[in-house]
Amino acid sequence: MYDINALKELLREPKEVMITTHHKPDADALGSSLGLAGYLKKLGHRVTVITPSDYPSFLAWMEGNEEVLVYSEKNDALVRRIVGESQVIFCLDFSSLSRINEMGDYIREAKGTKVLIDHHLQPEAFADLNFSNPQAAATAELVYDIIKAMGDGDKIDTGIGECLYAGIMTDTGSFRHPSTSKNVHLIIADLLHIGVNTSNIHRLIYDSSSELRLRFLGFALKDRLVVRHEYRTAYIAISAEDLKAYDSKTGDTEGLVNFALSIEGIVFAAVIIDRSQAVKMSFRSVGDFSVNDFARAHFNGGGHRNAAGGMSIDTLENTVAKFESLLPQYKDSLNASIKK
Repeated sequence: MYDINALKELLREPKEVMITTHHKPDADALGSSLGLAGYLKKLGHRVTVITPSDYPSFLAWMEGNEEVLVYSEKNDALVRRIVGESQVIFCLDFSSLSRINEMGDYIREAKGTKVLIDHHLQPEAFADLNFSNPQAAATAELVYDIIKAMGDGDKIDTGIGECLYAGIMTDTGSFRHPSTSKNVHLIIADLLHIGVNTSNIHRLIYDSSSELRLRFLGFALKDRLVVRHEYRTAYIAISAEDLKAYDSKTGDTEGLVNFALSIEGIVFAAVIIDRSQAVKMSFRSVGDFSVNDFARAHFNGGGHRNAAGGMSIDTLENTVAKFESLLPQYKDSLNASIKK
């Protein structure tokens, strides 16, 4: 399926390696990056993980987290130098260089060999080696499979396994999404065998809310949830003022869209958030309604059929109005995708 031999040859001797992932990394983005980093270090490579932005504090327990370089304007020169000096650049859990903001141009121009490992649809053709599989449940699943295909399954220790488990667990919705395949369960069985404490990882990610985050959740569901039953759609629009009022931190809105999707009869859900520089959107669906197609057509985004993201440079009010105006044209397809 992939050119493993080319990857083996590329990694045959120790090299300067950089790993990056998408803006506002989630557990799959960070977990796959740190899991891969741990493996490559065992092969003798000098590895730097750079994220294009900060990420939720509830992911800070992952092995290797303390060595992650978070991009900012202040360290732009350092990041440029690392990108330029890297002989191998791994791009994980994103399909387009636009997902890593300023770093996208640096990597596009870099001379190092670029390796894409990703599970999103329609990958941009920028990589020299492409390990893209939209059927995979998570990028962490692909990293695990690649390590095994390299003949190095014995190098997956507990620390690496915990990172990969976090990515797979979260991107499968704790193993309830349709992407949860036989391969996923076999991987988890292997990770359990090497001693990964799955219940502790679940607690660290899902049971680490601050009091303000819980109060923000209650506010969002009580005062910002809009349900359009005629279109089987629900959405939550959050203003910059709302975020400020609850001292919102990175990760505080994660999973919010799933509450809207959990309403009986709803097949399409969105969270629309004013992030000041742009309005960011998260889409989820069940059944055959493709939020990937919706996001690509209307909001400069994309992702998977049932999970995608988008953005708008308009105001929050105008973005919500545009979103609402689009629903009538999708009424038939939304009703055809009634949640089973």
